[in-house]
Amino acid sequence: MSKSKKPTGPLDVQKLTSEERLKFEIAQELGLGDRVLEQGWRCLTAKESGRIGGLITKRKREIKREALQAETCQNP
Repeated sequence: MSKSKKPTGPLDVQKLTSEERLKFEIAQELGLGDRVLEQGWRCLTAKESGRIGGLITKRKREIKREALQAETCQNP
């Protein structure tokens, strides 16, 4: 089995999935967007990556909660 490697070079914003788009959006909010664009995700420290991961989890939880609230409002 061969392991697929993630690209180590610059990030191509045009080819991002929705998950990657969210990750990049959060990186930009933290002021890391330019660095990621130039050097790729591997340039980040473990602390920076962990912070992004934590915020992704928080954001997904909020999105899910909002969707459930919207659903319950539509179906009383």
